Amino acid sequence: MGLTEREQKLLEELERGLAESEPALAQKFREPNAASPRRLIAGALLALAGLSILVFAVMTQIVVIGVIAFLVMLGGLFLASSNVSVPNAPQTSKSEPKRSGGSFFDDRWDRRRSGDL
Repeated sequence: MGLTEREQKLLEELERGLAESEPALAQKFREPNAASPRRLIAGALLALAGLSILVFAVMTQIVVIGVIAFLVMLGGLFLASSNVSVPNAPQTSKSEPKRSGGSFFDDRWDRRRSGDL
């Protein structure tokens, strides 16, 4: 079922508005490598199938099938995890200069003493 001409114009107008107000978000929607639920579901199903075959191979004690099943399971996990995008690194505050030579615990203790934590 296609969109009517009026709905298509409205959709194009909404897309232009999004591109003008939030260019980064609009670009993310246009990316072909954006997160896809199909890849996640396909990877999870492939991993589950590999796990099932692996259990069967252990029950029948056939090593070759077990190795193949393990590789299928790893392939499914790789497919599902390749769908995940890593968020940007958190921005540090510019007001507090970084000291060199201090450890994580020293910094945390200093923040606790100053009341920031």
